[in-house]
Amino acid sequence: MTGRTMDQQQAAAVAAAAEAEADEEADPAAAGPRTPQVTEDRDPEPSRMQMPRGNPLLLSYTLQELLARDTVQVELIPEKKGLFLKHVEYEVSSQRFKSSVYRRYNDFVVFHDMLLHRFPYRMVPALPPKRMLGADREFIEARRRALKRFINLVARHPPFSEDVILKLFLSFSGSDVQNKLKESAQFVGDEFMNCKLATRAKDFLPADIQTQFAVSRELIRNIYNGFYKLRDRAERIASRAIDNAADLLIFGKELSALGSDTTPLPSWATLNSSTWGALKQALKGLSVEFALLADKAAQQGKQEENDVVEKLNLFLDLLQSYKDLCERHERGVLHKHQRALHKYSLMKRQMMSAAVQNREPESVEQLESRIVEQENAIQTMELRNYFSLYCLHQETQLIHVYLPLTSHILGAFVNSQIQGHKEMSKVWNDLKPKLSCLFAGPHSSLTPPRSPPEDGVCPH
Repeated sequence: MTGRTMDQQQAAAVAAAAEAEADEEADPAAAGPRTPQVTEDRDPEPSRMQMPRGNPLLLSYTLQELLARDTVQVELIPEKKGLFLKHVEYEVSSQRFKSSVYRRYNDFVVFHDMLLHRFPYRMVPALPPKRMLGADREFIEARRRALKRFINLVARHPPFSEDVILKLFLSFSGSDVQNKLKESAQFVGDEFMNCKLATRAKDFLPADIQTQFAVSRELIRNIYNGFYKLRDRAERIASRAIDNAADLLIFGKELSALGSDTTPLPSWATLNSSTWGALKQALKGLSVEFALLADKAAQQGKQEENDVVEKLNLFLDLLQSYKDLCERHERGVLHKHQRALHKYSLMKRQMMSAAVQNREPESVEQLESRIVEQENAIQTMELRNYFSLYCLHQETQLIHVYLPLTSHILGAFVNSQIQGHKEMSKVWNDLKPKLSCLFAGPHSSLTPPRSPPEDGVCPH
């Protein structure tokens, strides 16, 4: 089936659905039963996009409302060895559906494809790359985090969260979830076919929608670039904290190794002094505090990875999905519309040429029929173009709903730094009295050095 024929059928289906709804409102008894989209595991919530009060183009969600829609956990489960490769499985748990199911990466791929099929004009986050040969634990953990971000963005997206395929993915416990997802979308068109507002989207758009689209796209591109740099710096800060933890732990172990040295001391070198013995005893006891310092630094690094870096990655995934959507709009429906208009102009010129050359009536009728078909295709493309802009307008609003996440990220970063420095400062202060025996003063007494003067100049 060609794309032109499919679009004509979709436009006819939209018109037929509108007429059926009008007939049903006039005479409810005359309306026959509707065919459900799936026969089981149906979501009690409506799967069709509902019209908000007032202007349906405007969203009225807050960040807290979106985050409260669902929280999905994605955890690794022990690997299963196949004949040649190991297969990684994930336990996916949803608070909203109170479900816990096992999913593989390929299940996520099919689910992602079905989302693009159902919602081609919405922000569908990208999936992390498929595992390559020789993938290590670090790659698998990074992919798990990316899959968790993906499914949470999807579960909190207003149209996605009301669609039956999300419930299937998060709650269907059978072994053939991929076939189940494909079956649910087999006889269901995309959002344009199921949205009541699809044919009237132009009525709700501002007159300068193209200008607004260009400005919003540029703004979000700049926001993405800024947050990308912030994420890189946050990663380096968290990585330095973890590296600092490793260095502190090794530093303490080296002190302990010095304190545990059993090499005998020659009497001619020590001159009957017990300084080295006292120092060794003190050095050996310092490893406990340095191990505690290492633990505090590692905790701070891990906390900043989870609460700062991951939230920045989540927002970047959302911004990237918006950029991908803009490219789909330009390469997809807008390009098809322009191509249909070009084809229509060629047909018109052929028609004029045929009229001038007095061709056979049958060939002229065939050309007229093709022109009518092309006019229908252009009308469908125009409707889809306006509906795509309608969705883009809403997705732009959704990006701005997520912008207050910035304050959450900064708050988590500041709190982590305060808590981390506070806990490590306490350990350093507890460590300081133990240093008194490391410094030899007059008459063989051991005292710590005095702090330098405030001006930084030491007296003679």
